Amino acid sequence: MPSCFTESLSYQGNCLVYHPVNPPHYCPAIEVIPVPWTLPESKSRAVALMEGIGLWSVITKKKCYGFILNRLQYAVLQEGWRLVRDGVCDARDIDTVMTGGLGIRWSFIGPFETAHLNAPDGMRDYAERYSQGIVRVSESFGTPAPFEGPTLEQVAGYLEEEMPVERLGEVREWRDKVLKDMAIFRQGMPPRLSEQERK
Repeated sequence: MPSCFTESLSYQGNCLVYHPVNPPHYCPAIEVIPVPWTLPESKSRAVALMEGIGLWSVITKKKCYGFILNRLQYAVLQEGWRLVRDGVCDARDIDTVMTGGLGIRWSFIGPFETAHLNAPDGMRDYAERYSQGIVRVSESFGTPAPFEGPTLEQVAGYLEEEMPVERLGEVREWRDKVLKDMAIFRQGMPPRLSEQERK
C-alpha cells in the first residue's frame, strides 16, 4: 500500500500509485491509488494524464488491502479452486464457464450492469428477487484455500497439457493478438444510451 512508504517523503502531496491491467496496451482500465496526503490537484492531474492517453481511471476512495482488480480476480480464483478441490467440477470446467459464459458478458458490461439487466426492473428488482439466494450461496464459500496439494496437481496438470510451459511465449502472443482484436472491436461498439437518452 502506498501509504506504507510515502508518509515521510518530502513531496508526499504528489504521491500516488498507478495499477494498470496486464497487458496495459490492450486493457484500458487503470487504478489510481492516492494516499491520505495526496493533494486534490495531484489526483486530478493523474486522472487527466491517464485519460489523455485513452485509459479508464478508477480512483480508490480509501485504504484497501490489495488492488480492486486483484481482489475481484482472487475472489473468482478462490471459488474456482474450492470447486475443483471439492470435486464439484474439473479445472477445465471453470475456464469453460468463464470463457463461454461470464467472461463474454463481462468483457463489455460489468457484474453490476449484468445484474441490472438480469431483472425486469433493474438492480432494485434484482436485489429483491435474488439477494437471499446469493447470500445463502456465498455463506457456503468457506475460508480461503492455499494453492497447493492435489488440487494444484490437477489444475497445473490440465494447464500444462493445454499450454505446455515451453510454449507459453506462443500462447501469450496469441492472447495479445486476441486482446488487440477485441480492443479494435470495442472502438467500433455503439454506445448503449446517449446522454440525452439517459435523461
